[in-house]
Amino acid sequence: MVSSIGDHCVEILSAQDLTRTVHRLASQVLESAPDSRQLLLLGIPTRGVELARVLAAQLEASCGHPVDQGSLDPTFHRDDLARVGTRMVQATQLPAALEGRHVVLVDDVIFTGRTVRAALEALHAWGRPAVVRLLVMVDRGHRELPIQPDFCGRVVPTSRQESIQLWLAGVDGRDGVVLLKP
Repeated sequence: MVSSIGDHCVEILSAQDLTRTVHRLASQVLESAPDSRQLLLLGIPTRGVELARVLAAQLEASCGHPVDQGSLDPTFHRDDLARVGTRMVQATQLPAALEGRHVVLVDDVIFTGRTVRAALEALHAWGRPAVVRLLVMVDRGHRELPIQPDFCGRVVPTSRQESIQLWLAGVDGRDGVVLLKP
């Protein structure tokens, strides 16, 4: 359900919708993994890291054992830093070796695909996983590279001037997804 929560902010997913979407995404990830013990969730900063934590907790509840999760900062592998600017780099945290693992890159929103391209490059600097999949909460379109998510919570067509924000209780004090209009 889409509802307006201000002149420039439209709710795309409520807290309840987000919870339901996380459960669905976790189920899809488990169905795609031949061995859930080989799963490794790597969140892309900033919100992808927290989303990976939320997904890891849901996966643990579903499969009965902890699922490894960490973070992968692709900042130094970006080809568009002059255009998008830099943010404070976060340390990459890999809880285990990548060799032979089923890695799921987790990001909040996919837009041009350049962040994912940089993340793939950064990932291969750390090792060679058996397979790499991409999970995003929102696909807003406007791809500049041929990169598509394997798991997607919601497709929300946007204009280039609009943006999408994922709110997670662990960071923002509330859950939801909103569309911000100029």
